Amino acid sequence: MADAPLIYVLNGPNLNLLGTREPEIYGTDTLDDIAGRLDDQAHELGLEIDFRQSNHEGHLVDWLHEAQAESAKAVLLNAGAYTHTSIALHDAIKSIKVPVIEVHLSDPMKREPFRHISYVGMAAHSCFAGHGAKSYELALDAAARL
Repeated sequence: MADAPLIYVLNGPNLNLLGTREPEIYGTDTLDDIAGRLDDQAHELGLEIDFRQSNHEGHLVDWLHEAQAESAKAVLLNAGAYTHTSIALHDAIKSIKVPVIEVHLSDPMKREPFRHISYVGMAAHSCFAGHGAKSYELALDAAARL
């Protein structure tokens, strides 16, 4: 879609294993399933998405910087475990003007205590968590309204 506002959808470590990794927590949808539904939803909303996944923290930081350089409308970020450990991601989010929406399939506040802290959330515009794959769709709707 030419000239449609761009939304980056960035996914962190182990999310490439969705569908098989702890389905009782994360569900049975694969990352490709989520990407397909999000792409359809983005087109309905008049948006374009750039959907990516990496197990490497530095890639996520670089992509946040790229979102700024590309004048993205927003970033949806499921940083996985880096949510709870990465001051680098916190600082990258704070260093860009593009709003970042934190996304989680499960609700970290209902899980192990070490998941209760979110360095991403300390810098993010908002958060959608605990709705399974639907968390991404809710976050995309919110990004469209920014």
